[in-house]
Amino acid sequence: MNRTSTRSAALLAAALLVSLTACSTKGANTSAEAGAGGVKAGPGVTDTSITLGVLTDLSGPVAPLGKSSLQAQQLYMDQVNAAGGVCGRQVKLLVRDHGYDVQKAVAAYAEIQPQVAAMGQLLGSGQTAALLDSLEKDRLLALVGGNSASLLGNAHAQLIGTTYGIEMVNGLEFLAKAAKLAPGDKVGMVYQDGDYGGNALVGARFAAGKAGVQLVEQTVKPTDTDMTAQVTALKAAGVKAIAFSGTPAQTASLVGVAAATGLLVPVLANSPAYVPQLLDTPAKPALEKLLFVSSAQPSLDSANPGVQKLVADYQAKYPNEKLNQAIEVGAVDAKLMVDTLKAACQAKDLSRDGITAALRTLKQFDNGLGGVQDYSDPAKAPTQKTYVLQPASGVTGGLKTVQDAGTAVGLTEYLATAHG
Repeated sequence: MNRTSTRSAALLAAALLVSLTACSTKGANTSAEAGAGGVKAGPGVTDTSITLGVLTDLSGPVAPLGKSSLQAQQLYMDQVNAAGGVCGRQVKLLVRDHGYDVQKAVAAYAEIQPQVAAMGQLLGSGQTAALLDSLEKDRLLALVGGNSASLLGNAHAQLIGTTYGIEMVNGLEFLAKAAKLAPGDKVGMVYQDGDYGGNALVGARFAAGKAGVQLVEQTVKPTDTDMTAQVTALKAAGVKAIAFSGTPAQTASLVGVAAATGLLVPVLANSPAYVPQLLDTPAKPALEKLLFVSSAQPSLDSANPGVQKLVADYQAKYPNEKLNQAIEVGAVDAKLMVDTLKAACQAKDLSRDGITAALRTLKQFDNGLGGVQDYSDPAKAPTQKTYVLQPASGVTGGLKTVQDAGTAVGLTEYLATAHG
């Protein structure tokens, strides 16, 4: 799918949203009235509860990530509610599964939008792109699970980590050392053509230019599962490393096919491209040998007390679930939203505008996992640091730390020219 068709799909979805909402809501009611404790209360807020929306993938290609993230988010909210809630109110999650389908996400948004104070989670770059105009019109804060730089600068769509472009710039500096790249060498770049892969491509092109290496670009569709054609092309080109932005199933195919055909080069992937379930596939040996993951979140085997507590709490509540990094995303989503609601309560304004304004006061937000983030400026990613992780069986979460959180030497230049 090219960028024009992606944009057309987003516009079609936006048009569908208008048709779905025109008769029922006729514009969001974002007005606020004083409620319990003299606190203004907008949509989704009563004297006893605050309802947050969640649009995620529980049945599609990234369902393992969506499910884990949602469960961790619910776990944190249950703990908060058991301690008395926020502003004397219990925090509730109103969840809808979009199956990673843009049209389904648009329809689900139209259904729940009038009932929620904010979106505690909105998973998917394409889904978010289709809803951006509606989020702004409805003045509805949404914590976004797709970290494309195209989301930066929107007042009400907030990514919580760093961008896919920053992940690539930081990660490819590591990859250049791991592959011992020299000027003139070729590096493969396999990416989904859309907001996700497109942002990663911008970062990869910048990093390649700084290293003096040549990118060999290959696109994939989100629904593609066989990477044989891409690997064949990269092997013929003589690449010495590969950068990748896709889904976990595509990762297993890419790395597995590369190893099977003798293309034994390191692969650097964006954070959404890996789940530990891949270590249960025949690609396991190749993944442990060749794959690296660039991520703003630490590995789950981290010695950080916040990570260890999250893992222990999650395993206690969901003993049969396989751990993956998405639980960190869900936990940060939940903590960020709770801290935002607390700030809004302190300002006595739980209206939608009040909630968004409260988020912008969080300049030193402790994400509970060893990182501090700045949410004061919607035009900037809250953090620029990323880890480099590597698949490893027998390790909590299936990833071990290869390089601690840091930034590439050229990242400041990249941010000044590419805006994330």
